[in-house]
Amino acid sequence: MVAKKVLVVLTSCDKIPKTGKPIGWYLPELAHPYDVLKEAGVEMTFASPKGGVAPLDQVSVQMFGEDPSSKNFLENHKEIWENTRPLSEFVGKASEFDAIFYPGGHGPMFDLAFDDESLKLIADFAAQNKPVAAVCHGPGAIVNAKTHDGEYLIKGKNVTGFSNTEEDQAGFTPEMNFLLEDRMKEVGGQYAIADAPWGEKVITDGVVITGQNPASAHGVGKAIVEALGL
Repeated sequence: MVAKKVLVVLTSCDKIPKTGKPIGWYLPELAHPYDVLKEAGVEMTFASPKGGVAPLDQVSVQMFGEDPSSKNFLENHKEIWENTRPLSEFVGKASEFDAIFYPGGHGPMFDLAFDDESLKLIADFAAQNKPVAAVCHGPGAIVNAKTHDGEYLIKGKNVTGFSNTEEDQAGFTPEMNFLLEDRMKEVGGQYAIADAPWGEKVITDGVVITGQNPASAHGVGKAIVEALGL
């Protein structure tokens, strides 16, 4: 059987423009899905807007560095995020992959949310009926995406993503250029959250797979595997 292929897109944004606070991609939100996908025999290709080193959010290392999956990823897979390929290489090549996945961290809210190449790719994956998956702030990368017919991808779809409550508790609200929960609702997404902040919530609706927060990363990996029929 030919292996399924997933394009994983990381942020290139290493700080909040307004304040200079260091950000990036969030360790468990790549480590957990990576383990799940790898175990299912999925091949992954890693890209970012700028290519090269995708900045790892050091707070996520402090918070999740002892989590076995994150620890293993950190110690054994550095080459993955230090050698990402430029996103521009993949525009027009959605047909070469079976799904696209955006891990979170605050970074995507500042670059991928407005990245034309990324938004084009998302439209192509959706047009080919292939999963578009994202976790935590990763849905920031898909919230502004439109389908080829000009409608917002998540309009009318059941979705989740990092909540306003969680953003408040993380202390980032004043520094954000937009809040993910608000924007998902603005573009017509049927937004839902876990019963309690930081609880697991994963939703699949058509091609769109979203997870709310770090606790949802493993579940998003499983949802991608399921969507790929593995």
